[in-house]
Amino acid sequence: MPSSLASRRSASRLLASTAIPSRRDFLAKLGVGSTAAILGALPIASFAQAAPAPKKGWLTSTDTASEIIWMSATKLAQLIREKKISATEAVQAYIARIEKVNPKINAVVQMCFERALAEAKAADEALAKGIIKGPLHGVPFTIKDSLDTEGVISTGGTVGREFFIPEKDATVVARVRAAGAILLGKTNTPEFTLAGGGIPGISTTANIIYGISKNPYDLKRSTAGSSGGAGAIVAAGGAAFDIGSDYGGSIRMPAHNNGTTGLKPTFGRVARTGHIVDYGGIFDSWQEIGPLARRVEDLNLITGIICGPDDLDAAMVPMPWLDPADVDVGKLRVAYYAANGVADITPETIATVKKAADLFAANGNPVKEDFPKDIIMELEEIRSKISPVSTPGLLKLAEKWGTKAISPTITNRASRPLPSTPELTELLEKQDANRSRLLGWMKGYDIVINPVMPKPAQLLNAGEQPPSKPGSSYVGVHNTSGYPVAVVRAGTSPEGLPIGVQIIGQPWMEDKVLAAAAFLETKTGGWSKPAI
Repeated sequence: MPSSLASRRSASRLLASTAIPSRRDFLAKLGVGSTAAILGALPIASFAQAAPAPKKGWLTSTDTASEIIWMSATKLAQLIREKKISATEAVQAYIARIEKVNPKINAVVQMCFERALAEAKAADEALAKGIIKGPLHGVPFTIKDSLDTEGVISTGGTVGREFFIPEKDATVVARVRAAGAILLGKTNTPEFTLAGGGIPGISTTANIIYGISKNPYDLKRSTAGSSGGAGAIVAAGGAAFDIGSDYGGSIRMPAHNNGTTGLKPTFGRVARTGHIVDYGGIFDSWQEIGPLARRVEDLNLITGIICGPDDLDAAMVPMPWLDPADVDVGKLRVAYYAANGVADITPETIATVKKAADLFAANGNPVKEDFPKDIIMELEEIRSKISPVSTPGLLKLAEKWGTKAISPTITNRASRPLPSTPELTELLEKQDANRSRLLGWMKGYDIVINPVMPKPAQLLNAGEQPPSKPGSSYVGVHNTSGYPVAVVRAGTSPEGLPIGVQIIGQPWMEDKVLAAAAFLETKTGGWSKPAI
């Protein structure tokens, strides 16, 4: 670590009055108004659109864990409301866990423990008066460092923001805090979240400010990225949940590598306002924001809170959040494919996907092995050819924040040839046509099961790897499609590493995706404690 976390917290306090103006400050000057004022009304609107019907009250947990740091956020919130655990006890337990494991895995890169303890005390005092702030009252969480946090350094992994302190929370941060959650700190991410692992030859979340993050199941292994710090600390019991971003698998791959569960919602579901790479532009539809947790029930609770328009991210749609409990799992039409014929995939990964399909078949579901290879391969090839266009935007971000020492993975990208304007136009037209073809295929199924990654977590010191072949990625195509995808651990490698599966659904059908994920979690056990 370049400097101690304690000194960085001191820097946070000293620099709070000199923070660089944010994009939202600029919008405010144009007459949009205070982001704080805008966000102030959002949680109520979000709950009205997103939460289960009032007659069902608070969500009830089915988690059997009894120790604070291992139980689901849903169960912890329930026990805090019932005054069986105090918010202060919960925050203290998670702080102790972070202090124990973080020196080994380097997942939490900024901490705001004093503020968290003060907020926990206030939460307990409010509860004593019968006041419940929201469905996450008193629940401690961490947040990916690519999302702005008021009063806490938010680097986005780039040196130009090494001491940048936002004056406002990102929309999703504001919403979970308004729902009562308590922020413990920020989790590691590569530069701008779009720098691969962050450092060539090191196959894990890393940047030149905070260094590399390590897998809690094996410290020699990768967390994946870009929400690698988030996946690692949640898996290790250092936070009840985290919220990451997913542009090409950045929630799903860390969920797979670290054995957690995670959700990439439908494009248009969760606002990107306050993310280092926010909304708008040619790649707008590729990026979603969603939670990572230890239990599937938390994906339902948290996404129901953070979803809905914020009147800033123009792509957001006010779609109702449907309750997975209302889904008849036995009626879901299931497709699966374990191998795409291109990627080198381990036998255990194939077996895990087939086991998941077999569990649905044994449940009486109609299950079919089906792989729309031509559609998927074409979509992946289109994505690969369009991707270099993102480089000028990243370089512009670096210029905006005054970053001169740019991650080598980004500078390497800059050497890739860009498509010409006619070529780009043709690629975008093909992308839209392909999406239509995929929608037509998807009409025959409620969910599709396939691998997240061809292999479990790989060694950190992997060295330079050759570019992936078209179709070797199972994740990026569903950023391009915009479909909702959940990940749940369903198997274990011979090395004892987690193996996750993807559960893909039709647009806006997160209820079916999460119902299927919960079914698999029940049958396979889902997340399990790491040895750390």
